[in-house]
Amino acid sequence: MPDVLFHVDLTKPMDEQDIPGHNRWHPDIPAAVSINPGSIFRIECKDWTDGQIHNNDDPSDIAHVDLNRVHVLSGPVWVNGAEPGDLLVVDILDIGALPDSEWGFTGIFARENGGGFLTDRFPEARKAIWDFEGIYAVSRHIPGVRLPGVLHPGLIGCAPSQELLDEWNRREAELVAANPQRIPPLANLPNPQSAVLGSLKGAEFDRVAREAARTVPPREHGGNCDIKNLSKGSRLYLPVYVKGAKLSVGDLHFCQGDGEISFCGAIEMAGWIDLHVDVIKGGMSKYGVANPIFKPGPVEPKFSQYLVFEGISVDESGKQHYLDAHIAYRRACLNAIEYLQHFGYTGDQAYLLLSAAPVEGRISGIVDIPNACCTLAIPLEIFDRDLSPA
Repeated sequence: MPDVLFHVDLTKPMDEQDIPGHNRWHPDIPAAVSINPGSIFRIECKDWTDGQIHNNDDPSDIAHVDLNRVHVLSGPVWVNGAEPGDLLVVDILDIGALPDSEWGFTGIFARENGGGFLTDRFPEARKAIWDFEGIYAVSRHIPGVRLPGVLHPGLIGCAPSQELLDEWNRREAELVAANPQRIPPLANLPNPQSAVLGSLKGAEFDRVAREAARTVPPREHGGNCDIKNLSKGSRLYLPVYVKGAKLSVGDLHFCQGDGEISFCGAIEMAGWIDLHVDVIKGGMSKYGVANPIFKPGPVEPKFSQYLVFEGISVDESGKQHYLDAHIAYRRACLNAIEYLQHFGYTGDQAYLLLSAAPVEGRISGIVDIPNACCTLAIPLEIFDRDLSPA
């Protein structure tokens, strides 16, 4: 087993760990550990909510989760010799659940507390618990389904420079100002409440907490991209913006569909991840890299039958939109949810399932005016019966 550089105790919150992690992005959050290029190591991670969700049938923990606490990340990891402008090469060697935590959860967040892709149709908090059975997950809350694992980190990235952080905060504040009363908000601006900033203390903690960016969205450095295919065997190339790179990882998923549409929509888990890192000097300019790129690994479920639902950029009221892929994917999801309800699933169950199962989302057409076409493909082998039309 690789050396464990970052341990977690599931009975303690992240700021009380022997080596505390963090839940904000800022260049001045101190590195927790350091490694040399070429190293192979293991990082343990808490679930993204820092242990706020429990293995029971009561969704009140989802309804009242403190979103200022998320995402708790393990790191930062200082990579010796890494400099701004380099590319950090990260190989994802393996991922697994912690021995005392072989279960996960999927949630629909309340509209007033995070919401999700379809929050106007599903505004109330709901939860599904999944038990891990080897490479599979089953849920007492969504019967008749067995999901093969596509384990991956929902969130991985390097620290931003101060200049990049300032740009994030500027553009996101401008977006929020366009509709400051919107629920949920258009963006999550810096908020010192419930900030976890590694070993920072006192006045320096207060300054960084006021400036630091939330970890909720993906950005130029990677972050919370929630890409299910960034799984075992993948090689990730991350832009480096600060000396030492300051790599962090968390939000581990057992499985997820494209889009993670319910927001807390993967099978969220505590676990461990084995990584190998190296550095390409000057790689950002050498290869013109402004955002992360990756090569998917060879380990993924093999399905032979899918049922594919189409959606176009015409909303539920019948209003035509111009090549709007967001609306088209929404309609594909709603069409699939409507279909699944004819096989005994509730709308909530279908929404949770499409978020957690390894469904394939595609922009299938983006040029034929006025309608974009998006598709959602559900693997039929995950069900214990045939859901094809007959």
